[in-house]
Amino acid sequence: MSEIEQKAESGCSVPQPGDLKKTIVMVGMMGAGKTAVGRALAARLGVPFLDSDHEIEAAANMSIPEIFARDGESFFRLKERQVITRLLEEERGVLSTGGGAFLSEDNRNIIRQGGVSVWLKADLNVLWNRVRHKDTRPLLRTADPRATLSDLYDKRVPFYAEADLAVVSDGDTSIDAMVDRVLDALKTRPDVLDWK
Repeated sequence: MSEIEQKAESGCSVPQPGDLKKTIVMVGMMGAGKTAVGRALAARLGVPFLDSDHEIEAAANMSIPEIFARDGESFFRLKERQVITRLLEEERGVLSTGGGAFLSEDNRNIIRQGGVSVWLKADLNVLWNRVRHKDTRPLLRTADPRATLSDLYDKRVPFYAEADLAVVSDGDTSIDAMVDRVLDALKTRPDVLDWK
């Protein structure tokens, strides 16, 4: 049970987040829960939920695997940077990014200037359990997807470690409790969220 849930059960007043001053940008590996937790966090805060992958697909009128197949990863990464920049400029909310977005120094700087990055930190076994039955991950369309995921994980973790905040995503915690964890982490950032 989270600190917020314990306070609510005991009858104590539960702090409620107020105005969002910067966009909260969810970063991390595929399968870490960026979309599910981000959507629930946005609902809790009463702010828009934005998804950079969804925006790229809508603009291209193609799925991400189709974009990768037709135009390659470098083209996709260019579009990703353009979309993240636009979303950070247009409106404040919770933004879920693709797993590779935070690897780019340009993207990290854009996110640092326009928002706060929250790394959903999941270990390799949790990630594999979440993605192994899905065919929507173009980078895992290999002869040994588990080894590919492991290699991606090892290469990407040092970049994710540069995020402003890190929140453990352990695979056993409910989405609501994950939102509580993110909000607890955000309490350390009064430049992002006012608490009433």
